[in-house]
Amino acid sequence: MTENLDRFAGLNGDQKRALLKKMLAEAGPTPRQRQGFALPPEYASFRARLETSGEEGLADIFYRNFDGINAHRAVMGGVEFINFCSYNYLGLSGDRRVSDAAKDAIDTYGTSVSASRLVSGERPLHGALEMALARWIGTEAAISFVGGFSTNEDVIGHLMSEGDLIIYDSLIHASVQQGARLSGATTLPFPHNNFDALDTILKRRRGQARQVLIVVEGVYSMDGDIPDLPALLDIKRRHNALVMVDEAHSMGVLGATGRGLSEYAGVAAGDIDLWMGTLSKSFASCGGYIAGSQEIVSYLRHTSPGFVFSVGMSPPLAAAAYAALQVLEAEPERVAQLNARTAQFHALAGARGLDLGPANPAAAVVPIMVGDSNKAARLSHALVRRGILALPIGFPAVPENKARLRLFLSSTHTEDEIRSAADSIADELDHAGEGKS
Repeated sequence: MTENLDRFAGLNGDQKRALLKKMLAEAGPTPRQRQGFALPPEYASFRARLETSGEEGLADIFYRNFDGINAHRAVMGGVEFINFCSYNYLGLSGDRRVSDAAKDAIDTYGTSVSASRLVSGERPLHGALEMALARWIGTEAAISFVGGFSTNEDVIGHLMSEGDLIIYDSLIHASVQQGARLSGATTLPFPHNNFDALDTILKRRRGQARQVLIVVEGVYSMDGDIPDLPALLDIKRRHNALVMVDEAHSMGVLGATGRGLSEYAGVAAGDIDLWMGTLSKSFASCGGYIAGSQEIVSYLRHTSPGFVFSVGMSPPLAAAAYAALQVLEAEPERVAQLNARTAQFHALAGARGLDLGPANPAAAVVPIMVGDSNKAARLSHALVRRGILALPIGFPAVPENKARLRLFLSSTHTEDEIRSAADSIADELDHAGEGKS
């Protein structure tokens, strides 16, 4: 394996693709192919797109190697770029206090707790983090999981079952959809942010279900828009439904102090049944959490398969998240700075005629709508040449006619970096003669 990887060292994109084709030809059919295994029809399209040479190709856009901390600046191949590919929203990954806390945890507890928390894996850091999360969010309790994706997958799959109904926003994250499928419940999407349509579905289907779970995101990770939480709560009460909010991209971003969608919308956190969030973004670590009532958290702690049968969160990750939360609480100006940068970008983009789709200026996710996938790839390549990293999102992640660049803004971006990005994107679209929408 190492020998094969070494063969790619020092090669450019075209050379890598040529060598890959040669190696595949030399290897002959795989065991699965010899047994008649048929790849799905989508594979041919995927392979053609991946192997396309030139500026439209995707092979050189993803899985690049970077040095150093993934923050508002990134280093690739010894070259520094303005980075809009990091959801280090508050600059806390790399903060000395957060890093020191992780190092101290390793010295005290090692790199792994080496067991499920149910048996011998429980450490004081776990409880400290969970109590701090519950207090910060405004709920009775919280529980932390080792992965963000698996938090949604496990909790939804565990709490809901056959006879139940799960209704989620049509743009919900894949982890929610996967959890819904695993649950065995009936699952239905409702049109994005259309609560009238949601209400209509519930009027028709509520009486047939034992219980109903509605799932939305605090900030949608592709479009950067925000749901109307008071309207959703009205529907919840009228239809006796449960509500879960995925705050992966809203915690630490929305609200005056960064407490998320409840603070932004002026809604008591206790009015929502389940708050889900990730620790890998504003909290500079890795993992996920559920915050809610003491009863539901206790139930998950003793019965959720992804918690009970998984190793506990590693000490440095728990310590990093706890320290990041403490810094955020002490320094709310980080949130104000982030809000200022997002507002600046929206103003500059609007003045330059860029299409930001439905993005809300309060969110740190900013799409630049450009149309088809190849156009988005060309724009991303062009920005790299100008020292800016912003990745394209195309089909099948979004509809083919809604491809875009997706930018993540950070409190540590400077005004000049924000201005440079808006100017460069507009210039490249004008230069290509493709317009801005």
